[in-house]
Amino acid sequence: MPDTSFSLLDRLRLQPDDDSWKRFVELYAPLIRGWLRRYAVTPEDADDLAQEVMTVVLRELADFRHNQQRGAFRHWLRTVTVNRLRALWRTRRGRAAATGDRNVAQMLDQLADPNSSLSRLWDQQHDQHVARRLMELIRPHFEATTWQAFRRVVLDGLKAAAVAHELGISVNAVLLAKSRVLSRLRQEMRGLTD
Repeated sequence: MPDTSFSLLDRLRLQPDDDSWKRFVELYAPLIRGWLRRYAVTPEDADDLAQEVMTVVLRELADFRHNQQRGAFRHWLRTVTVNRLRALWRTRRGRAAATGDRNVAQMLDQLADPNSSLSRLWDQQHDQHVARRLMELIRPHFEATTWQAFRRVVLDGLKAAAVAHELGISVNAVLLAKSRVLSRLRQEMRGLTD
């Protein structure tokens, strides 16, 4: 992944390239499929719908404008997903009950409402998934000791001095590792969660 001041969304909107689209699909397809599978969608339909969501994003992302509100992209992506799911249920009118979920319309309405508990759950799981997945994707760009120092301080909550002792490096090296990884993670997350 090229180092650039552009966020992933900016690259996809302004200078789309295969690597950026691949990163986006690696990041979001599992999240979308997972959500769809939880809500009355067969695994096959979830795969198809996730692909449809990615197609809509590809087609319409150039027109997406981040309104500087927290979660603007996340909300837009949720809306695209809900609309694709509504389209599926319209084509299967009357067959929703066969899935065992008689409340599909209610669930879709809750997902569409940004103030519902289901939308807040989507937001929380979205941010957790994006952060976790981006950490997996950026990890190979750091030396093992750098990553270990970051992980132990940020994720495990240990003090920098304890991590320095554990890893046999200086406290300053631990703090620098933490800063470098967090900086890269923030760069990668920009626009996706904020």
